[in-house]
Amino acid sequence: MNIGLIGSGGREHALCKKIFDSKLTKKIFCMPGNAGTLKFATNINVNILNFRKVLKLIRSHKIDLVIVGPEEPLVKGIVDFLIKNKVQVFGPKKYAAQLEGSKAFMKKLCLKNHIPTAKFKICKKLNEVKFFLKTCDFPLVVKADGLAAGKGVTICRTKEQVLKETSQIFNGKFKSSKKVVLEEFLKGEEASYFIIADNKTFKFFGTAQDHKRVYEKDKGPNTGGMGAYSPAPIITKKIEKKILSKIIVPTLKALQIKKKPYNGFLYVGLMIKKDEPFLIEYNIRMGDPECQVILPRLKTDIVKIFKNAICNKLNQTKIEWEKQKSMTVVLCAQGYPGAYKKNIPINKLNKIILSKKDFIYHAGTKEINKNLISNGGRILNIMSIGNSYFKIRKKIISYIKKLNLKNTFYRKDIGWRVINKR
Repeated sequence: MNIGLIGSGGREHALCKKIFDSKLTKKIFCMPGNAGTLKFATNINVNILNFRKVLKLIRSHKIDLVIVGPEEPLVKGIVDFLIKNKVQVFGPKKYAAQLEGSKAFMKKLCLKNHIPTAKFKICKKLNEVKFFLKTCDFPLVVKADGLAAGKGVTICRTKEQVLKETSQIFNGKFKSSKKVVLEEFLKGEEASYFIIADNKTFKFFGTAQDHKRVYEKDKGPNTGGMGAYSPAPIITKKIEKKILSKIIVPTLKALQIKKKPYNGFLYVGLMIKKDEPFLIEYNIRMGDPECQVILPRLKTDIVKIFKNAICNKLNQTKIEWEKQKSMTVVLCAQGYPGAYKKNIPINKLNKIILSKKDFIYHAGTKEINKNLISNGGRILNIMSIGNSYFKIRKKIISYIKKLNLKNTFYRKDIGWRVINKR
């Protein structure tokens, strides 16, 4: 099969490598891809939000199956568009994609279906925020309603901070957001639970724990993710049953009742509080960098899984996993998640000798005249598999030191919760 992969980050490099390993794959075309995907695929520079241009490329390259990596084209309806044009595509349709595309949509669904989540208030005007602040406790979580590239959530400790953040959102800080969701702050441990769904059923697709905050000891602003590990030990069998019965099954049933079934990856962002799971957010695709730690542990042919999901045959699919653990640390450009250094030369990557259990995923990279340079805030994901999170992290950091990239930084404490408990 000729396979089209939409996206350009570390998640897409991880997907591209796994698709390349499939016996069903003939050629891969990445739109637009990055310097890492070049080793497995043909990169095509195209605006992925221009659906007609994407369709033209799909037809000209005789692509049989399209996988959509990032959230924005999904939220804007690329799956509906491609299906209408008789293209086989993996990912949720526009209506179901609102689970991530609108936090207000997700919260209303939770309220209607008794799904455990933080208490909340949806506000469209600053006066509504001011009125709500008279009755709420602090800290308070302010969320932009729409997509914000992982930067739309702020934990506020004062009324002044809430008013500042909400004013910025109402004034267009994020083009996708005209509303804000004010949310009760839940204290606990975060974890991510993944499933893959077809129109009738779903299958488990891994657990992970991400590190959103930019600085060590979980300080500083939220980012797209500074590192992750899989599996997440906090998700015990007992907690998993609650996640399924209280959160995932009611969500999928609610969409099926609307005759808008969910089909694709679903990433369930959780807060575990006193052995009880609360839904923090839904993401309608694989996480980044969680994808980079989950996919290396997948033993089953991923293209076969995608085909069966599209054909509603997931119930016939056995998905198997490596028992070992995996971790990734994200190497970032100095200044990220704010204004960051650009065009950083990456000179020593080819000189790094990796074992079969290690891999370096490209995130924000590009190749110009055979020279590799940075092309984003998150540059590389250094991943390793092993039996001990402590040893895995130690190995990853040794690779980062050998890379010796100037004007970059990384968190040295990825996995601190599990490593401190070892």
